[in-house]
Amino acid sequence: MNRNLWLLALCQALFLVNNVTFIAINGLVGWSLAPLGWMATLPVMGYVVGGALSTGLVARTQKRWGRKHSFLLGLGVAFGSALLCMAAVLAKNFWLLCGATVVAGYYNANASLYRFAAAELAAAPQREKAVSLVMAGGLLGGIVGPNLANATRDWFAVPFAGAYVALAVAALLSAALLSFIQFPPAPAAQQGNGGRPLGVIVRQPVFIVAALAGSLGFGVMNLLMAATPLAMQQCGLPFSAAALVLEWHVIGMFAPGFFTGHLIKRYGTLPVMSVGLVLNLACIAVALSGVELHHFLVALFALGVGWNFLFTGATTLSLQAYTAQEKDKAQAVLNFCMFATLALTSFASGVLVTTRGWTLLNYGSLLPVALTGAGLLWLAWRRRTPAA
Repeated sequence: MNRNLWLLALCQALFLVNNVTFIAINGLVGWSLAPLGWMATLPVMGYVVGGALSTGLVARTQKRWGRKHSFLLGLGVAFGSALLCMAAVLAKNFWLLCGATVVAGYYNANASLYRFAAAELAAAPQREKAVSLVMAGGLLGGIVGPNLANATRDWFAVPFAGAYVALAVAALLSAALLSFIQFPPAPAAQQGNGGRPLGVIVRQPVFIVAALAGSLGFGVMNLLMAATPLAMQQCGLPFSAAALVLEWHVIGMFAPGFFTGHLIKRYGTLPVMSVGLVLNLACIAVALSGVELHHFLVALFALGVGWNFLFTGATTLSLQAYTAQEKDKAQAVLNFCMFATLALTSFASGVLVTTRGWTLLNYGSLLPVALTGAGLLWLAWRRRTPAA
């Protein structure tokens, strides 16, 4: 593993500082500003809707200007949108906040490609470990993000306005780190329209399952994580408790990154993803057993580890579906599927937890878990059938 990978892992960490802080505060800020209670998570939804809308634009900028310049552009958007969020909170303007988070979605779509860039910074036999290592960089984000939100919430007269200022500073720091990374040049054929048609790529079973597992695995995680601060507030638990739960949740998401690549290398992608699916079921079982602090803590930690196994596995699996010349269009489709699912679950989490409650929300998450399991079984069956 080289210096470029470690720097990219730090950029991933700062990206997760942004994401976790957004998750921790946007629902609560939305709750205080929204005209109706069920609109509370619209600012959370705006972030992923912006990501979904930006996937095509990000693919074009990546292809035209390369990884480095496109990533720096995303960090510029992160800086400006964080300040715009602060202005919205100070003005108590709910719709401006939603618009600012949609703009911030460009950074979300851009930085979500860090995991694919990691595979390009390592030799082919080490790609799984490289992806896993950069994903592990989110561990720092998991620790810093909730504590940053808690420490900066009272910097200004309006709660959480200071947290957005801190995120603007984090974007500048990430840009400084990224400027030292040397990305490999794009393949020459990438400048043209080389590679297979997109329709051929996305019809491959390995691509279908990678997109399904990555999107639904992320969707289940987001459905429960985005609702957690609101659910804990409804249960009478303080924000400091929600910050603690989110901290351990994100530790669960990214700490396994130091060894997930080794597990995939040794046991294979599908077995590791299956363990992630079992951990999702364990999360739901614990969440349904009670609403004390330790129930939220254990459930969200298991959810985080399950997400890591599923998402790292899906990312690794997708690398088998396209060539270097096809990566921009293939990764754009993968990210669009992910962000579209996140947009739906961000909206659903706010509506369900404020109108139907935490229990029904957890029961509803069983459906995407079952669909993911069906996809993994289908791909495993095809690989064992010689005719396939």
